[in-house]
Amino acid sequence: MRKAVCGLLLLSLAILYATATGGADANTKAANFRLDSLDGLEAVDVKPEVATYQGRRAVQLHNSSEDKSVNTPGESLAILSGSVFKDGTVEAEIAGEPRWGAPPDARGFIGIAFRVQDHGKRFECFYLRMTNGRADDQLRRNHSAQYISAPEYPWERLRKENPGVYESYVDIEPAKWTKIKIIVAGTKARLFVNGTTRPCLIVNDLKLGEGSGQVALWTGDDTDAYFSNLRVN
Repeated sequence: MRKAVCGLLLLSLAILYATATGGADANTKAANFRLDSLDGLEAVDVKPEVATYQGRRAVQLHNSSEDKSVNTPGESLAILSGSVFKDGTVEAEIAGEPRWGAPPDARGFIGIAFRVQDHGKRFECFYLRMTNGRADDQLRRNHSAQYISAPEYPWERLRKENPGVYESYVDIEPAKWTKIKIIVAGTKARLFVNGTTRPCLIVNDLKLGEGSGQVALWTGDDTDAYFSNLRVN
C-alpha cells in the first residue's frame, strides 16, 4: 500500500513538473528574453539594433542584400547565447516587412531558428513571408509559412523535391506584431501563429534529427525584422 501511494506521489510530481515547464526536455533550459537590449546576442551576418517599434522596445535585424557579398547566403541570425534547447516550446512576438527600396520579389522574411549549432552553421527554422498572407495570388498565399533546415535544406530544395509539404498558408499581415509558437518533440515540430489552437504547419521529419542547440532570431534578405518577448520552455 505504501509503495502504491509513493508511486502515485512521484507520478503526480512528474506531471506537475512537466506542466510547469511546458513539457520541456531535460536538455532545454527554460528562459525569458525580453529582447529590449543586445545583451547575450551573437550576430551572424547582421548588425542587431535596439529600436522602438509600434510603441515597444525590440531587437531589430535589418537585412539588406546590398550589404552582402555574392557568396554570402541571404539569411541572418542573432543567436541567444544563454539559450539551451532540444525539445519543448519557443514563443515570440515578431513583426516584419520588406525594407525600404527592396526589390519587388521581397516578401518580408522573419522567423525563429532552433537547435542552432556551430555558431549558426546548422539549424532548424520556421519563418513567415509577411506579405504573402493576404496577397491576391493564391499560390503566394500558399507560401506564407515555411520550414527550412540549414545547411542542406533551403526552401528551394524542399519546394522542388516535396512541393507543398514544408510550407503552408497562414493569415498574416506585414508590419504588425504577430505571435508565433513552435513546439518541438524529437524529429517533429509544429508552428502556431497568433494564438491558434491548431498548427498552420507540421513537420514530421526534422532534417537535423534529434540534436540540441540554441535559439536564434532569423531573417531573410531585404527585410526589416523586429523581435520581442521570446520565451523558451
